[in-house]
Amino acid sequence: MYAIIETGSKQYKVSEGDIITVEKLNVLEGESYTFENVLAINKGDDIKAGADAKGISVTATVLGEGKHKKVIVYKYKPKKGFHKKKGHRQPFTKLKIEKING
Repeated sequence: MYAIIETGSKQYKVSEGDIITVEKLNVLEGESYTFENVLAINKGDDIKAGADAKGISVTATVLGEGKHKKVIVYKYKPKKGFHKKKGHRQPFTKLKIEKING
């Protein structure tokens, strides 16, 4: 059984017991978080999507937070002496999928 959830403008295919990293959520470590925006659910031969998936939720436990590897952004214009170097580390929340309710 798996479900497709949406969070942070991204979609994730999850099953019970999966560990995923999503865009940073404002939830403390050890707390439970419920995804209400479930796009589809598959229970063996039974598939529900769209309006049929209303009322289904996915419950996850927060394992921790962190930052991804640094991405270097470098801008350069030839013959002008223009160089600009910046780094960015995207924050994330690590979750363990506990239960698919539905």
